[in-house]
Amino acid sequence: MNLKVLGSSSSGNCYLIEVNNEKLILDAGVNFKIVQKELNFNFNGIEGVLVTHEHMDHLKYASNFALYGINIYASAGTFKKQNLVGHRFKIIKALQQFEVGNFIILPFDTQHDAAEPLGFLIQYKLTGEKLIYATDTYYIKYKFNKLNYLLLECNYNKRIAKENAKNGVINKTRYSRLLESHFSLENVIKFLKSNDLSYAKNIVLCHLSDTNSNQDIMQNEVYEATKIKTTIAKPGLNLELKLYPF
Repeated sequence: MNLKVLGSSSSGNCYLIEVNNEKLILDAGVNFKIVQKELNFNFNGIEGVLVTHEHMDHLKYASNFALYGINIYASAGTFKKQNLVGHRFKIIKALQQFEVGNFIILPFDTQHDAAEPLGFLIQYKLTGEKLIYATDTYYIKYKFNKLNYLLLECNYNKRIAKENAKNGVINKTRYSRLLESHFSLENVIKFLKSNDLSYAKNIVLCHLSDTNSNQDIMQNEVYEATKIKTTIAKPGLNLELKLYPF
């Protein structure tokens, strides 16, 4: 499996995963002109776009993909919030598995200040590889078995955010929203420790805050907690996720 990061911040989020020339887009919040350029204007093999929730840094350019004949998959609440209707907008539900090409996808509910946000457990049928994608959530209540790759939001460090709130770098409203809508480093580590990582090969940390995070701290602490290769998602990153050899 190959992961390409097209954007990973509050300015726009979009990721491409590819196996055997079959592709999935995860979120559609990056300027479509940038996406076109990154894909060399070649949309062949894109089986669909999975959208986590209705906020513009994740959904703004979904309609552009639809105009290319690509199906968009999201919750009813997500589509309703942005008045997106049409045969390319496919409603999916938490814990109801579906297939797109050779990708088996299990959506699950997440915790964010959005209408009906979702995360995704994605398995490629022909190789058995499993990737979990979860962003913009302060907590994940589910546990997963035999994960191979994890693409997880690691938005802020509690100590840094608390200091920023104390020093006026961020206001109290923003600080409160942060605690109730995004994944902290500390909660990411708790989630990782509560899941089966015995088959995990790569952890990719995404959607880091520009103000309330530190890339080195995030990467080092997650690696120390798991001893699994840990990478920070940055635009332009093209990462080959290797299941074999162990």
